[in-house]
Amino acid sequence: MATTLDAPGRGTRRARAPHPAPAVQAPTKKYRLAAAGFLSPALVLIAAFVVLPMVLTLWISLHRWSMFTPITDMEFVGLDNYRAVVASSTHMAAVRNTVVYVGLSAAVTIPLALLLALLLYFPQLRGRGVVRVLLFATYVVPTVAIVIIWSNVYAPGYGPLDNLLALVGVDSPGWLSNPDAALYSLVIFNVWQMLGYYVVLLVAGLTQIPEEVYEAARIDGAGPVRQTVSITVPLLRGALVFVLLMAVINSIQVFDPVYLLTQGGPVDATNVLSFDIQRTAFQNGLAGEASAMAFSLLVLLAAVAGILGAVRRRA
Repeated sequence: MATTLDAPGRGTRRARAPHPAPAVQAPTKKYRLAAAGFLSPALVLIAAFVVLPMVLTLWISLHRWSMFTPITDMEFVGLDNYRAVVASSTHMAAVRNTVVYVGLSAAVTIPLALLLALLLYFPQLRGRGVVRVLLFATYVVPTVAIVIIWSNVYAPGYGPLDNLLALVGVDSPGWLSNPDAALYSLVIFNVWQMLGYYVVLLVAGLTQIPEEVYEAARIDGAGPVRQTVSITVPLLRGALVFVLLMAVINSIQVFDPVYLLTQGGPVDATNVLSFDIQRTAFQNGLAGEASAMAFSLLVLLAAVAGILGAVRRRA
C-alpha cells in the first residue's frame, strides 16, 4: 500500500511499491531443440550399445537357433526356451550356485569392509594412505594376473595354504578339486579381490559424517562402540546400501575366476549363471536358451538394483 512522506520544501512524495521479481520463463522450442541436439550423440550411443542388444537378446530368446548356423535359420518357438531353462537341472544348479556365491560374498565382504574402513579412518595412524592404496590395488590389478597367483595359492600339495594346514595336522580340503569346497574357494577369492574397492567407498562415506556429531557424543559420554552403533552405521546407511548393491551386481556377473580357475567344475560345483550362459551359447550352440538365460539375468539385475535403489533413497 502506497504511503505519503513529507519532504521539506518539496511537498509530499508518494513511495513506490517494489516491483515483483520477473517470472522464470519456460524453455522455448529453440532451447528444447538445442538440448535435444546436445543430447542426441549420447542417446544414439545408448540406443546402439545398450537398448539394441537388449532387444536383440529378447528377440533371439524367442527363437530356436544354433550359433553354428546362419541367423536366417532361426525358428520362432515363443517361450519354449524359457521353459527349457526352468526344466534343466544344469541351469537350475547354476542358479543355486549363483545365489550361494552372491549371498556368501555379500555376507562376508560388507561387514569386513566396514570394519577395515573404520580402522583406516578413525585412528590417526601413519601409513593409512599406503594401506588404502594396497587394498585398492587388488581391485585394479587384472583378474588374469590375480588368478595366476591364486592358482598357486590353492595348488594341492605344494601351495601355501596346504602347507599351513599340514603344519597343524589338517588335511587339504582340495580347494578347487573338491565339489564341496570349490565354490567357497571362489568366494574367498572374490572377497580378497573386491574388499579394497568397497573399503574405499565406505571411507568416502565416512568423510561425509560431520565431526561435530562425534564431539557431541563424546561429551555425552558415548564410547567408540556406542558411537559406531548409534552414529556411524545409521549415517552411513546410504553408502552401505550402495556398497551392497555393487557387491550383489558384481557377484551375480562373476565370470573370469570361474572360467580361468575351474571351468565350472568339478561336477558343475562352480557353474554360475554367467558361465552357464557362455557355455550354453558358445560351446553347446544353443543361442536361444542362452539368450533366455541372459534376458532373465538382466531382469533379475534390474529388480535387485531397483529394490536396493529404493532402500538407498529412503536411507
